[in-house]
Amino acid sequence: MLGKRLGIDLGTANVLVYALGRGIVFNQPSVVALAERDNRVVAIGNEAQEMLGRHPQSIAIIRPMREGVVADYLITEALLRYLISRSLGRLNFLRPEVMVCVPAGTTNVEQRAVREAAEAAGARRPAYLIPEPLAAAIGARLPIDSPRGHLIVNIGGGRSEAAVISLYGIVVAQSLRIAGDHLAEAVAVYIRRRHNLIVGERTAEEVKIATASALPLSEELKTDVKGRDQVTGMPRTITFTSQEATQAIQEHLQAIVAMIQSTLERTPPELAADVLDRGILLVGGGALLRHIDTYLTKALGIPCYVADNPTQCVAMGAGLALEHLELIKRSLPTEEELMANRYDGA
Repeated sequence: MLGKRLGIDLGTANVLVYALGRGIVFNQPSVVALAERDNRVVAIGNEAQEMLGRHPQSIAIIRPMREGVVADYLITEALLRYLISRSLGRLNFLRPEVMVCVPAGTTNVEQRAVREAAEAAGARRPAYLIPEPLAAAIGARLPIDSPRGHLIVNIGGGRSEAAVISLYGIVVAQSLRIAGDHLAEAVAVYIRRRHNLIVGERTAEEVKIATASALPLSEELKTDVKGRDQVTGMPRTITFTSQEATQAIQEHLQAIVAMIQSTLERTPPELAADVLDRGILLVGGGALLRHIDTYLTKALGIPCYVADNPTQCVAMGAGLALEHLELIKRSLPTEEELMANRYDGA
């Protein structure tokens, strides 16, 4: 059965596929390039990302996932079909068993859209869904089979989540639609207001990676930023510093702290005591932000630490969950739950 079980992290910024027995077999941006004339998929992943901000009007660059949920069903199905066929290689005539990650705060309608897209793309029926914090805990090898509380904070591309997990289930969860993409957007807004320079989405992300830090750095980082002058309309280059980046993202970081505090306030006392002893695990691309663990530790008064593979934990956990399906099935949405209130939010 090796290679016939796939865990898929269908993120807003990146999509990862974990194949049992082979590890991570796909890790690329969740971007699709589409020909406007005939709606034909031109490129997916890195190749489509390279076109971002440089494409002609005849090509549309689409992110099929927005804030962790399906924004374009047909494009998501095309992306999943590509992922499944590429991940299986010669075995693509067999329908694989698939576990797809979804944010803990998604509705039945949003979950059903992901499930139906996966099944239409070639997954064996039923395609399973697993909340991202639970998958992250499994991927990080936390002992969630015990009656002890573990707090997972997943800072992704479009959404941040905090969840307390015990006995293979989520006890309390809180979701916030502020994450890595919003930090990059805050950097772009800061550059426009402070330097009168307009930069694109891709440039803002590169600047964030190069300079951003949750806390001021002892040795300041600098990078050259190229964009279009807001006044003259001509190309111009400025020097942007890590100090400026830290100022730009503070408001969003404070919102993430408030989300975690709200989760802890709703946590049963026994589990809250466990969290205080064990600390908070940080996963997702946002966990790579410089000094984010130190920042959260100071703000919350609870030790925070970054997982060994923060960007891969969710996909790995989804794949590994298929090996323990019977144990965690009680935490997964059932067919009846997905079909309940079928038209809610539609």
